[in-house]
Amino acid sequence: MDVRVENNLSLPGNEGYGTIVITYTFQSGIQAENHPNPKKLYSGTKRIAYLPDNDKGQKVLRLLKVAFERGLLFTVGISQTTGVENCIVWNGVLHKTNRHGGPLMFGYPDPDYLDKVLGQLAAKGVTEA
Repeated sequence: MDVRVENNLSLPGNEGYGTIVITYTFQSGIQAENHPNPKKLYSGTKRIAYLPDNDKGQKVLRLLKVAFERGLLFTVGISQTTGVENCIVWNGVLHKTNRHGGPLMFGYPDPDYLDKVLGQLAAKGVTEA
């Protein structure tokens, strides 16, 4: 999990704030016993997500780091978008993977997004960083 801030670029609905860019990079590997097909290969991936660089966005980032360290953000499974099996997939915590396009395109603006994520993280037991 790599994090950087783009201070000169705002997300729609969050004008006046920079953008937090989160990059998740996973290498391919062999599934563990807690995965769907133990000892089979899974394919790696790279995912990029965006948060506004404001107080609530920083709070979500802190909690995402905790959830990532606990292994709660991703799992191995079947991709809902491609149908590919044995790949790394999201694990129930919504991420904005587009800067624009609104909720239907996993982008901004989405005024309820940060609160939704805080609720999803709380449901996984992540409430403090």
